[in-house]
Amino acid sequence: MKNFLSSIGITFVLVSLAISSSFAQATATANASATIVTPISITKTVDMNFGNVAVNATAGTVVLTPAGTRTSTGGVTLPATAGTVTAASFTVNGQGAYTYAITLPSTALTISSGANNMTVTTFTSTPSATGTLTAGTQTLNVGATLNVGGSQVAGTYTSATPFSVTVNYN
Repeated sequence: MKNFLSSIGITFVLVSLAISSSFAQATATANASATIVTPISITKTVDMNFGNVAVNATAGTVVLTPAGTRTSTGGVTLPATAGTVTAASFTVNGQGAYTYAITLPSTALTISSGANNMTVTTFTSTPSATGTLTAGTQTLNVGATLNVGGSQVAGTYTSATPFSVTVNYN
């Protein structure tokens, strides 16, 4: 009988614990939401052009700034008849007041005239690493350095493929 009473007591305690623990839980609810922002886009408005360049037997460079001004080094001179000189220009559109990251080419771009080549390197931009979409738009200008060989053969040099500028929301 003692074992029987002990069993009933233990059973009573376990049932009491089970019942009291079921009253120890609570539930809450939450809503879910999302805001879709205007997709970011970039459109080229002007191609890059280093203009007219003269060279002697010494290699040199032409540095084209994002503002469209240029300087030369080494055996390169910039004739008074400059030709068409333009930094590349892009229009970036997206959500107003958002900032975005700018990724410029990190490898050399080859430009050619027949079998003759030069490279374009050290791309720079204004704005530089990050832009801000004032009223949802901003102009992005890109300059670079043209590497000219000594006694570079005369001709009009162009790239077979365009270079890419990538923008992403921050």
